[in-house]
Amino acid sequence: MHTLKKALIGAAILLGFWAVQAQAQNNDPARIVFVTHASATSAFWSTVKKGVDDAAELMGAEVQYLSPQVFDVVAMAQLIEAAIATDPDGLVVSIPDADALGDAIRAAVAADIPVISMDSGEEVSKELGAVFHMGINEYQSGLEAGQRMKAAGLSVGACINMEIGNVALDLRCEGFQKGLGGDSVVIATSADPTEIRNGVEAYLGQHPNVDAVLTCCAEAFDPTLEALKGIADGDPNRKKIQIGSFDLSPTLLQAIDKGEAMFAIDAQQYLTGYLPVVFLALHHKVGMIPVTNVMTGPLFVMKNTAAEVIEMAKKGYR
Repeated sequence: MHTLKKALIGAAILLGFWAVQAQAQNNDPARIVFVTHASATSAFWSTVKKGVDDAAELMGAEVQYLSPQVFDVVAMAQLIEAAIATDPDGLVVSIPDADALGDAIRAAVAADIPVISMDSGEEVSKELGAVFHMGINEYQSGLEAGQRMKAAGLSVGACINMEIGNVALDLRCEGFQKGLGGDSVVIATSADPTEIRNGVEAYLGQHPNVDAVLTCCAEAFDPTLEALKGIADGDPNRKKIQIGSFDLSPTLLQAIDKGEAMFAIDAQQYLTGYLPVVFLALHHKVGMIPVTNVMTGPLFVMKNTAAEVIEMAKKGYR
């Protein structure tokens, strides 16, 4: 009888341990929603989406990626609100406009949904209640870009911004101006390539002292480079205008490799899609998550590293 009593007590203790373990470890698949300000069809965001998909497969998570068809923060807020209504296990958001998106993000936090901000919004992430931010410091990255161009002997800049009002892009231009020494303007355009090229050609044609150009997005790089080549062809005696850009694209990487561009500022966006899924899936399963920002850049791609990055880009990782 004594032996049986000990066995029953041992079994009860073991069952209690298993019950605690079951509570501590949730084996149901994590359900995560991404809401970003740009479509996954763009070169930059398609790499983010690859990171999302690869991590979802690795972690066995169910992940939904949502974005407006065009840049529209009102539509973004509505997508966040719709995501909250489904009570996901985690929410990942870019924050191009805190005023427009703040209430929706705070609502997610109030609903006990862990929120990670990514790509844009590092400066307001904690204030809005996000657990942490993943990406780059926009101002610091622009600052370093300006400093690199200043160190190369350049002094008068133009920053091409195709989404005025997107705080992340505005900060990139502000940092660039500071890093270059204060003598830089913003050329505001739409996302239309023809408008970008025409706007750049018109401004630089009237301001021959500009010798440094930074594009805020890879999508703006191609038409800007075309404009610079047109200016050079029209005036062979004009001092060469150097160009750098945020983000990566095949054309930009080839231009760096051929010496037509100085650098690309790489946010390693694959990681900004991949790691939030991993972190939120682990949080769902065992309750663990980082508590400080995870910075994935800026990483400057220069001529000596462009070929290696080109090979990784062909595989969808850059």
